[in-house]
Amino acid sequence: MVMTNGTVFMPSILTLIGIPGLESVQCWIGIPFCGIYVISLIGNYILLVIIKSEHTLHKPMYLFLAMLGITDIALSTCILPKMLGIFWFHMQEIQFDVCLLQMWLIHTFQCIESGILLAMAVDRYVAICDPLRHATIFTSQLLTQIGIGVTLRAGILMAPCLLLIKCRLKYYLTTVISHSYCEHMAIVKLAAGNIQVNKAYGLFVAFSILGLDVILILLSYIRIFIAVFHLPQKEARLKAFNTCIAHIFVFLEFYILAFFSFFTHRFGFHIPPYIHILLSNLYLLVPPLLNPIVYGVKTKEIRDQVMKFITFKNPD
Repeated sequence: MVMTNGTVFMPSILTLIGIPGLESVQCWIGIPFCGIYVISLIGNYILLVIIKSEHTLHKPMYLFLAMLGITDIALSTCILPKMLGIFWFHMQEIQFDVCLLQMWLIHTFQCIESGILLAMAVDRYVAICDPLRHATIFTSQLLTQIGIGVTLRAGILMAPCLLLIKCRLKYYLTTVISHSYCEHMAIVKLAAGNIQVNKAYGLFVAFSILGLDVILILLSYIRIFIAVFHLPQKEARLKAFNTCIAHIFVFLEFYILAFFSFFTHRFGFHIPPYIHILLSNLYLLVPPLLNPIVYGVKTKEIRDQVMKFITFKNPD
C-alpha cells in the first residue's frame, strides 16, 4: 500500500477491531457467540435432515423453511469463524478483497432471507385465501424459480456495492474498521473523498429489498387476517391462524432486529459504538438461532419428527 498525504492508496490489508470499547472482554463475549453459532448449526442441520428424509414434509411451507435453514447456516458461517478469531486469537487482519467478499456475502444472504420470508408469506396467503388452487400454483417448478429468483435478486443488487468501492474509493483515511465483521457502511466510512454515492446506493438496496419485502408481507397478512376472520367456524379460524404463528414470529424477529440495528446505526449518534456493533451482531446471529426453535416448537409435524430424530426412531 502507498501512503499519500496521510491517506492510504488501495490498501491490501484491513484491520477489524471487533467491538470497540469492549476489547478487554471480547474473549468472554466470544463464548456466548460461539454457543449461539453451534446451536444454530445443530438446529438448522436437524431441520434440514428431517425435511429431506420425511416425505410428508415435502410441501412448499417446509421447503421454504429448508431454504431459510440453508441461508441461516451460510450467513452465520460467513461471520462467526472470523469474529471468534478476532475475539480469541487477535486475528484482526483481513485482506481487502476478502473483506469485500465477506461484505457481499453477508448482505446477499440477508437479502435472500428477506426474499424467502416474503415467499413464505405469499404461500400462507394462497394456502388460506385460495386453498383449492394452492397445489397447482406452488409447484416444484415454481419453488425452484423462487429460490433462484431471490438469490439472483440479492446477488445482482449487491454487486454494485463491490464495484463502487473498488472503482470509486481509491484513498482511505485509515485501514482500521471499528466493527467485528466487514459491513458496507463500515468500509465506506474509511474512505477519503466523496462517499455519498456509496451511501445512497446502500440505502437504495436496503429500502428496495427489505422495505419492499416488509410492505408486501404486511399486505399479505392483512389479507390473511381478513380471510381468517370471515371463516364461519371458530375451529377453522384457529387452525388457519396457527399455521401462521411461527412465520409471524420469525418475520417480526428478523425485521424488528434489522430496522432497530439500521436506525440506531444511522441516527443513534449519542449511543456508544459498542451498542451499535452488538446490535449488528445480534441481528445477524439471533435469527439463525431462533428460526429452527420457533418452527420446532410451533409446528406439530416438525415437532413430532424432531422427537423421533432425538430418540433415534425411524420416521413413520
